[in-house]
Amino acid sequence: MASEEESSKSFKVQDRRRFSAEGELKPEFSGADEPSAKPETPHPSAAHSVGASAAAPPPQQAEAPAPQAASQPQQAAAAQGYAAARAAAGSEIHPSAGAAEITFATFLMSLSTEALVHLGEMVDPAGGQPQRDLAMAQQLIDILGMLRDKTRGNLGHDEQALLDAILFDLRMKYVEIARRNG
Repeated sequence: MASEEESSKSFKVQDRRRFSAEGELKPEFSGADEPSAKPETPHPSAAHSVGASAAAPPPQQAEAPAPQAASQPQQAAAAQGYAAARAAAGSEIHPSAGAAEITFATFLMSLSTEALVHLGEMVDPAGGQPQRDLAMAQQLIDILGMLRDKTRGNLGHDEQALLDAILFDLRMKYVEIARRNG
């Protein structure tokens, strides 16, 4: 009887890695994102094992593993598809002028403009009139400050000067408006 209990407690090891030791995609993963999950059937003697309890919940199916990084060919294909879709959308949205290149400076200017809208310094594009939301303006200014702290030492001189100037101007406008409304 002891050998029957030991055999019912055995387990099966299954390698679920997508890539071989050489770094190549395994054949079973070449067409599908995730392997098809096969429900495991319990060993017939497992229900009669001494350690099994009727009150114990049934074994749950393992949750999906955390997403793995896409392989290089998949990343390249996704980047090409994105670029083609972006080019098509850009030509539809801006037929006369090409879509502006997105750089760190344009990203900073976008956040700055949004902060100015919330400070009431610019017309809200959605409403057509200036709207003041100091809490949102403060959040955007804090985001710009966080970007300055997190990118310290990694920016070019011009990018750093632009970020510092934007932060200085926005903080001064915020203080001025808060004092007027205070």
